[in-house]
Amino acid sequence: MSPQHAPDDQTADPRRWWALAVIAIAQLMIVLDATIVNIALPSAQHALGISDGNRQWVVTAYTLAFGGLLLLGGRIGDLFGRKRTFITGLIGFALASAIGGFAVDPAMLFGARALQGAFGAVLAPSALSLLSNTFTVPKERATAFGIFGAIAGGGAGIGFIAGGLLTEYLSWRWCLFVNVPIAIGAALGAYYLLKRDHIDKDHRVRLDLPGAFLGCGGLLAIVYGTSEASSRGWSDPLVLSFLGLGALLLAVFALVERRTPHALLPTHIVGDRNRGGAALAVGLAVIGMFGLFLFLTYYLQVVKHFSPVMAGVAYLPMVAAIIFSSTGIAARLMTRVPSRNLIVPGLLLAASGMAWLTQMKVDSPYAAMVLPAELLLGFGMGLVFMPSMSLATLGVAPDEAGAAAATINSAQQVGGSIGTALLNTIAASVTATYLVGRNTADQLVRATGAVHGYAVATGVAMGILLCAAVIAFLLINHRPAPGEATGGAADTDESAAQVLA
Repeated sequence: MSPQHAPDDQTADPRRWWALAVIAIAQLMIVLDATIVNIALPSAQHALGISDGNRQWVVTAYTLAFGGLLLLGGRIGDLFGRKRTFITGLIGFALASAIGGFAVDPAMLFGARALQGAFGAVLAPSALSLLSNTFTVPKERATAFGIFGAIAGGGAGIGFIAGGLLTEYLSWRWCLFVNVPIAIGAALGAYYLLKRDHIDKDHRVRLDLPGAFLGCGGLLAIVYGTSEASSRGWSDPLVLSFLGLGALLLAVFALVERRTPHALLPTHIVGDRNRGGAALAVGLAVIGMFGLFLFLTYYLQVVKHFSPVMAGVAYLPMVAAIIFSSTGIAARLMTRVPSRNLIVPGLLLAASGMAWLTQMKVDSPYAAMVLPAELLLGFGMGLVFMPSMSLATLGVAPDEAGAAAATINSAQQVGGSIGTALLNTIAASVTATYLVGRNTADQLVRATGAVHGYAVATGVAMGILLCAAVIAFLLINHRPAPGEATGGAADTDESAAQVLA
C-alpha cells in the first residue's frame, strides 16, 4: 500500500478538520467571485460610466489573470510552501477586492479585477494541494473532497444569490467588499491551523522561467481569444490570431517541459491517464455548466422577469443537489467503486438536464422546465467534481501537488471561459438568424428568438457533456486500493461529524 493511502493515523494533524474549514472558505470565495460580480455588473456599469464595449473587461480581466497565471501560481506554492502562498493569496485577494470596491473609474475596477485574478491564481492551487496533502487516509479524503467538490460545483450558484442580495439591498461595491472580511478571517485561520511546509532556500529547485513564459502566455492567449469571441465572433482575425498563438505557445511549452529538469508542469502529471482524464472531464463539464448559468440568468431575469434576488434563489435547488450528490453519494462510494463509475454517470445525468432544457419556451413554467433540469445537472455535477478533484492530485509527490492542482484548476478556468464564449456566440447567431424577416419590434418575437438561441446552445452543451462522458469512460481506470474500501458509510459519517464538531 502506497504511503499516500495509508499514513499512520497517529501522525494525522488533529486540527485537520478545522484546516478543511479554512481551505473550504477560501475556495468558496474564489468560486463565488466568478459569478457574484456578474449580478453586480449592470449597476457597476451605470455607476462608473463603463461603455457596453468595455463592460466585458470586468469579467475578462479576472479570467485572463486567473487562467493565465494558474500554472505559475501552482509551481510557486511547490517551491516556497503552500501555507505561505495560501496566506499571501488570501491577503492579496482581500487588498484587490478593497481596491475594486473603492473604484472611481473603469480603469481602477479593471485593474483591481486583474489583481484579484493574479492572487486567485496563487490561492486556488495552494488550496487544493493543501487539501490533498492534509487528508491522506482514504475515508477522510473522500469526505474532505466531497465537501470541496460540493463547493467547487455549487459555489457559483451561491454567488448569484449573494450578488443579487448585495446589489439589491446594499450596493454593487459590496460584491467586492464582502471578500475582505472572508479573506482576512481565512488568512488568520490558515496561520494558526495549517501545517508549516516552508522549503529552505538550500532545498528549493530553480523556477522554470521559460516554461512559465510559454505556459502562462499560451493560457493567456487562449483565454483572451475565447473571451473576445463572444463579442467579435469566432472567425474574427484577432480571435483566430490569439487562439493560434495560444496553441503554438502551449505546443512549444509541451516540448520544452520534456527536456527541463525542473519543469513548471512535469509531463508525468498530465501524462497519467487518470489525472489527464479527470482534467478533461472537469474542463468539458464546466463548459456546459457555465453555459447553463449564462442562459438561465438571462432567461429568468429578461424573459421571465425574475428580480436579481429571485433569480439567485432559483439556483438553490441545483446547489442543494450538488451538495447532496457530492457529500451524500460520491463521498460514500469513492472508496468502494471505480472513479469512472461515478464520473461517467454524473456526466450523463448532467447531459440529461441539458436535454430537458432544450425544450424551453417563453412561457415554460419554472417548476416544470427549469427545476428538473437544475436537479439533474446538480446531481450529475456532484458526482463529477468530487472524484475528479481527488484524482487530480492522487498519487502525486508532495513537492508536485501544486502543479497537479494548477492543472485541473486551469482546465476548470479555461473551460469556463471557452464555454461562456462558445455557447454565447452560438446562442446569439441562432437568435439573429431566427429574427431575420420577423417583426423585431414585437417583444414576444424577440423573447422567442432569444429562448430559441438558448435552447440550441444548450443542445450543444449537452453534446459536449456526452463527449466528456465518453472521454472519461475511455481514459479513467482508477480503482480504489483494497485498503480504501474499509471505511464504509459509518466511517464516512464519523468523518463528516468531525467536520461539524
